[in-house]
Amino acid sequence: MSSQDHILIVDDDRDIRSLLADYLEKQGLRCTAAADGREMRVALESRRIDLIVLDIMMPGEDGLTLCRNLRASDSPNAATPVLMLTARGEDMDRIIGLEMGADDYLPKPFIPRELYARVRAILRRARALPPNMAAAPAAQGRELHFAHWRLDTVARHLIDQDGTIVALSGAEFRILSIFLAHPQKILSRDQLMELTQGREADVFDRSIDLLISRVRQRLNDSAREPAIIKTVRNEGYVLACEVTQAGAAT
Repeated sequence: MSSQDHILIVDDDRDIRSLLADYLEKQGLRCTAAADGREMRVALESRRIDLIVLDIMMPGEDGLTLCRNLRASDSPNAATPVLMLTARGEDMDRIIGLEMGADDYLPKPFIPRELYARVRAILRRARALPPNMAAAPAAQGRELHFAHWRLDTVARHLIDQDGTIVALSGAEFRILSIFLAHPQKILSRDQLMELTQGREADVFDRSIDLLISRVRQRLNDSAREPAIIKTVRNEGYVLACEVTQAGAAT
């Protein structure tokens, strides 16, 4: 994680904004604070932001709305990682937050050290590529071809057969990259959770299932009978197609 990483903290509580900004800056991060959606948009338009810490419960535009609008936009910030702050016990908020494109969530109350650990893990994952992709020669591997799609591993977006660009969130890009690095291999939920979020899956944790559902939507892959990312009952998921990179099958 770079000392130049810039964190945007969006929370309507001034004390929380100040507390988190002070703590993260002591850890070597740059911080900008925003009290609402308007200030968040101004910050995103005026500077490079590496990660957004976004509270769900805010008056006016809440965090869920802001996250959904960010992911649906065509701005350069559409894929910026989002760490959602949720009220403890509000499982539905966490599920909806993941559906809206959040990369991870942290229930309140929490200690700043735990927030910093989550921020560090998200930034590390956002910059990581699966081993076989990272090892590819620089002149090759910008695009991975599968089914009727191409994944641009530099711009981190999808391109369909007509050349239309489909934006991906950071979490969507990471999990799709993992499948493309291991085509036709069954990956368990625990493996996917560890590779994308650095932790084991809880029996009640639906974040991987929701993330795969979002990726299927991006790929226009049928939810009932998916042809690209298939569900293997009691085992996990598999990318059920070949992947080519610079003309060579993987």
